[in-house]
Amino acid sequence: MSAPGLVVTGLVTAVFTVLGTAKVLAVPRMRALAAKAGFSTAAYRRIGVLELAGAAGVAFGTVVPLLGVLAGAGLLLLLAGALVTHVRHGEGRREYAPAAVSAVLVAGYLAAVAAAAS
Repeated sequence: MSAPGLVVTGLVTAVFTVLGTAKVLAVPRMRALAAKAGFSTAAYRRIGVLELAGAAGVAFGTVVPLLGVLAGAGLLLLLAGALVTHVRHGEGRREYAPAAVSAVLVAGYLAAVAAAAS
């Protein structure tokens, strides 16, 4: 994988490790976001576990590219769910921008993996 691809891999891994850890630990900000979205703290923790699994899969994707692709696809599905949740709650751009930016970042990662494979 190219140097820019490794940078994107590191960014995706870092972002989802931080977000997933915050959700699993149920820090106050994440509890508030869970309540606002209509999720229980336990459900939000499960989302955090999925984010951590995605981050690990992306990181290990440098060794096993298929694992990275599957993890990236899973993260995109999680982000699609986040965007749907924001739209259903009538939230504006400010609320759903982090999920949209994260989705672009993950899509960039998947593009880098695809470029490395060809």
